[in-house]
Amino acid sequence: MDNRSWYPLALLPLLLLLCLSSLHDGSAASVTTGTPDGSELWGYVEVRPKAHLFWWYYKSPQRTSTPGKPWPTVLWLQGGPGASGVGLGNFLEVGPLDVNLKPRNSTWLQKADLIFVDNPVGVGYSYVEDDSLLVTTDWQQAADASALLKALVKEVPTLQTSPLFLVAESYGGKYAATLGASVARAIRTGDLKITLGGEVKKTIVFLPAPHRRAPAARRAPRIREQDFGNFQDRDRMRVEKEIRRRYGRFFYRFPNGESAADLYDRITGFRETLRADIDIGRFQPPDGPRPRSRNMNVVIVSHGLTLRVFLMRWYKWTVRQFEGLSNLDNGGALVMQTGQGGRYSLLVHHTADELREFGLTDEMLRDQMWQKTAKLGELNYNFMTNGHSCATLRSTSSTLITPSSISFPLPSISVVSISIIPEMGKVDDLGNEWLAYTPLLLTVSRLDDNAGDDAKKWNGLKSFLSLPRQSLYCGTSKGTKAFVRSYKNLHFYWILGAGHFVPADQPCIALSMISSITQSPAS
Repeated sequence: MDNRSWYPLALLPLLLLLCLSSLHDGSAASVTTGTPDGSELWGYVEVRPKAHLFWWYYKSPQRTSTPGKPWPTVLWLQGGPGASGVGLGNFLEVGPLDVNLKPRNSTWLQKADLIFVDNPVGVGYSYVEDDSLLVTTDWQQAADASALLKALVKEVPTLQTSPLFLVAESYGGKYAATLGASVARAIRTGDLKITLGGEVKKTIVFLPAPHRRAPAARRAPRIREQDFGNFQDRDRMRVEKEIRRRYGRFFYRFPNGESAADLYDRITGFRETLRADIDIGRFQPPDGPRPRSRNMNVVIVSHGLTLRVFLMRWYKWTVRQFEGLSNLDNGGALVMQTGQGGRYSLLVHHTADELREFGLTDEMLRDQMWQKTAKLGELNYNFMTNGHSCATLRSTSSTLITPSSISFPLPSISVVSISIIPEMGKVDDLGNEWLAYTPLLLTVSRLDDNAGDDAKKWNGLKSFLSLPRQSLYCGTSKGTKAFVRSYKNLHFYWILGAGHFVPADQPCIALSMISSITQSPAS
């Protein structure tokens, strides 16, 4: 990328003045300028009277195209709602320059042309001349974005032959859904001459439905991170962690803080409460005349060490087995899913290779295989922590939490890891500071063909769910970076080690993903 890439930044204040001046003069509804060679264009479109969207187009220097494999264009839709695509998506994630105006080696321009927009009006450089013109629904922003695309077809000639992919992040997924429907309708009526290639939605998107998919969230202070004694001295903390490494991660207690053994006691109390809540159906309350939902799941959001101790306590792993476990990446998750007999097993959702990477030994994997088929109340006498030595202790348990007494089993219990930026004291990449200090227990409804009127039905769902996930690798690393499951034109990616901004956290695999989805000639 040559030095002219900084040029639009210097011109943006001038561009704003030119746009406002021309609109006051009653001239054309769009204002466009750019670099002399047309590799970058930017400007405003008056999508409604006195409502103006700002956009920025990059033409890829690697652009090549054949009749059978046209060069794609990506329209980036930022989330928020209310975040700037020109600012965040461009400079933080996939544009040619990073936030320090240095060339980005993983820019998506290697695979597609890029369009960033400050959407909806009122975001970033987009503006309205009257606050009453701000949008209040996703469909209103879709109408504005459709008007933008109709203007861009004239301003960016390559759009007429380039398949357009709507790429959305976070709340932008709702923009993509409504904009995709609006664009498809305009194409059918002949109002828009463009080819819609597809939609890429990053992170979770909740479909419009009478009932929310996450009906409850509960703060659970007992699953907070290990207490470190409020250490503020970074050098001293390094010394203490080195001592812990030599002494043992489980039993070492930080001065004025906790050991993992102390955390184990906290988790034991939490586990008993969780088992009791599952047993009495607290997570599956009746909804008026509707029966209890059997599709409700629990998601535990906490920190890496806490979640490892939770799994240790649940499956009765030894200290030696705990010491061999790896920490989950930020945003990483493990799913304990009910097997054939109703017990929770990690091997229902995950492969043996995935669990070995987490640190499970062959003995632990054999126990997970047993958990996958065993019935409630049975004991695995071939596993050292569930054998004869535990039978007497288990017999003294309250009938309320005995496995055979669970009346309302949940399809799955998932553990999701979050981490804190030490310098800032905030949640890394999630943007929700309070999550760092208040771990969450979420109940989430599973979307499937039997979920009732709440669900958007798709007759290919069972076929999609029956397919195995494929492991994805990137660069010289031998470790798994992601998984993908594909059925017809649906591709579902699990990106490992990434938070909210996937291209910033895992740029290599994100670039590979967009290349595959768009079928870029540069693949």
